Amino acid sequence: MRKKPLQFKWQQLLSVIVLLFLMVSALPNIYQEQLTISLTAKERLTFTDDTNDKMTVPRLKSLLTSQGISVSQANATGNNIAITLADKADEAHAMAILNQQLEQHFFIASSLTSSMPSWLKSTGAAPIKLGLDLSGGVLFVLDVDVEQGIVEQFKGMSHELKSIIRTNNLRGAKVVQPKPTQLQVIGTRLSSEQQSLLIAEFNRAYPDVTAHKKANKITFNYSPQQYELFHQQTMDLALKTMRGRIEELGITEAVTQKQGRHHIRIELPGVHDPAQAKRIIGATASLDFYQFANNDSTGVFRINDSSGQMLHLNPKSIFSGSNIKSARAGQDEMGLPLVNLVLDSIGGRKMTEFSRDNVGKPMATIFSEYYRDANDQMLKKQKVINVANIQQVLGSQFSITNMSSAEAAQDLALLLRAGSLPAPVTIVMQRTIEASLGADNINNGVKALILGITFTLIFMGLCYRRLGLVANVALGCNLVSLLGLMSLLPGAVLTLPGIAGLVLTVGMAVDTNVLIFERIKEEIKRGRSTLQAVEMGYQNALGPILDANLTTLITGIILYAIGYGPVKGFALILCLGILTSMFTGVFVSKVLTNLVIRQNKTRLFGAAS
Repeated sequence: MRKKPLQFKWQQLLSVIVLLFLMVSALPNIYQEQLTISLTAKERLTFTDDTNDKMTVPRLKSLLTSQGISVSQANATGNNIAITLADKADEAHAMAILNQQLEQHFFIASSLTSSMPSWLKSTGAAPIKLGLDLSGGVLFVLDVDVEQGIVEQFKGMSHELKSIIRTNNLRGAKVVQPKPTQLQVIGTRLSSEQQSLLIAEFNRAYPDVTAHKKANKITFNYSPQQYELFHQQTMDLALKTMRGRIEELGITEAVTQKQGRHHIRIELPGVHDPAQAKRIIGATASLDFYQFANNDSTGVFRINDSSGQMLHLNPKSIFSGSNIKSARAGQDEMGLPLVNLVLDSIGGRKMTEFSRDNVGKPMATIFSEYYRDANDQMLKKQKVINVANIQQVLGSQFSITNMSSAEAAQDLALLLRAGSLPAPVTIVMQRTIEASLGADNINNGVKALILGITFTLIFMGLCYRRLGLVANVALGCNLVSLLGLMSLLPGAVLTLPGIAGLVLTVGMAVDTNVLIFERIKEEIKRGRSTLQAVEMGYQNALGPILDANLTTLITGIILYAIGYGPVKGFALILCLGILTSMFTGVFVSKVLTNLVIRQNKTRLFGAAS
């Protein structure tokens, strides 16, 4: 008899702790969103210096207020200024003014931010992200050409094999490429030791490539497992690069995820002018640095510069854009645009070693990007950005000059900061959703949710009286827990189908209580006491409740795994709703039922028990 009160106290304490934690997590959702315009400097600026004319925070604020736009706050952090408008309806007017005045100095983007107090922000709590159908914005679907990425990698492998053959003086060895994704080294005079040396040195650079020796031929290719690994790594790196580019644009609420096997889905809530985002997201630019080769060398990389002069370059680059740690647009002493680069440790070491051995010799900087022709074929376009003589030993910091314009320098710097894509990408779908449509969807969804909750509360109160009140309180706890749980998950996005999932969760939550209460009724009819009936009712109903919810949970997990966008949002709400319904419908409601019994209430269903 002493264990039950102790068990009850333990359950009560745990319920209160969990509910309070989830309630605090859900609190940010009650605060309205404010429109924030983010201005990210295209070059290093000091925003607190009044001599910077229009680029100080007070002057920017004054610029907007003079046009009748109310600014609630404006803050500068590093190279970024955040301006919060008092009225979201002023967004179009404010964006037009800022773009007209400051587009040459800033990347300008708008987004919605929460108005929650600073003490709540300090806890790390954040509101639920809204999907495009609720907040408006732009949707991009990108196709990642992984096959072209593999083809380009095998071209690099071919240059590596030729370099190994020259370095080790392997006479008679020849590199051929029978397939775009296969290389062969044919050499009638290569000994077994020389073949092993060639494979060992090649595998240091490309450890994932399989080599097969057969007579006088070595074949290099990917096994099916290695191909799948390359595909996965390419998609993961493309996702990471896209997220970096979006962050550089100042868009904080974006959703970037894989869609199918070759596609990436990007949702940009609150963005209504997709031109700049499209230019940056869809760019396939990369940067490589090449050493000049002798004109009579075989296998050289030939390219014309802007004047039409043929350049003969070493086919293997000194280093690529992947070694760039930081890139900032700027100007030289003559006011001409340039890009200042900072290399990582590997790139810095390569540059130091190369420049030390080649002082006084030229080095070419090649800009590459992909595009589709009229026949939808992916083609690679390359141009020479810069040819400069190495005046001294260079380290990890140097500049790229001869940029065509300040905007070109700024875009190149942004792309280099975010990283080069491992494979070409193409925008296969673009859709803009108006904010007014999103507001209508929210209003309609909230109305449906309120109606569903209202009728459910009335039904449970009329049918189950005091236990109906228990179910209604548990239902409120369930909704708070679900919102709190969604707020805790960084990738959770609430969509219009997600609101439908919330309405469905209301019905599923009370289903749990209906099963339990009907069991309690049956036990009371059998002559058990109220305490025994409650205990047996919860105990006997637990099995069917678990079975029913488990099958639904499995369906929701499958739907989440294969779906995307709104479908994924619905599946997420469904799965989380099942978990919170189990917690509140069984655990919390039992604590509340015990509270009713402890108050000596014997009329649980409106009649003497």
